[in-house]
Amino acid sequence: MTLRFPSPLLTCLAVLCGLLTPFLRGATETRERTLVFFGDSLTAGYGLDNPGADAYPALIQQKITAAGLPWRVVNAGLSGETTSGGLRRVDWILRQPVDLFVLALGANDGLRGIDLGISRTNLTRIIERVRAKNPSAQIVLAGMMMPPTLGADYTREFAAIYPALAEKPGAVLIPFLLDRVAGVASLNQADQIHPNPAGHAVVAETVWGVIKPLLSP
Repeated sequence: MTLRFPSPLLTCLAVLCGLLTPFLRGATETRERTLVFFGDSLTAGYGLDNPGADAYPALIQQKITAAGLPWRVVNAGLSGETTSGGLRRVDWILRQPVDLFVLALGANDGLRGIDLGISRTNLTRIIERVRAKNPSAQIVLAGMMMPPTLGADYTREFAAIYPALAEKPGAVLIPFLLDRVAGVASLNQADQIHPNPAGHAVVAETVWGVIKPLLSP
């Protein structure tokens, strides 16, 4: 038996299908996700002529774009930032949805000899706020090391902060953000602290090796 629908009903069904098609298409498409680099001058690209193109977060965006991945990079680096400063401003950064949060703070704490308990607590609280606001967000900790001139005990205990925090569920560790860059004169600016464009390219490779598997659709 053949069912015949009244012409007005067919017209309504056709219109309804037309209205629903964009929504159905959107449901199957992968939404753009947000990757935030939350750090200090190393992340901000201090001293570079064009940090918007040469700092390592910008280079990560280039890699993401080349790979055709639906991610947007936000460079939330601030020169001179400490973990205390980061804790004060993280809520402002979290006004936007965050899917992957790279926490790259602590270098200025170490260079200023700030009590390690304070730094550890601040980093912990930043992580807690990210998770409270974005429970499904992946967190990456960028490890940092201090020069031996600050003393063996301090440098050892400082470096141990990051692996300990990364042991928490949902966290991943970049063992040392400046791996293969720290101490290499040709990869740093005149201050021998901040990477030059070539140094940032190496940092980007280090970061990319850790976060690329986390960016899969």
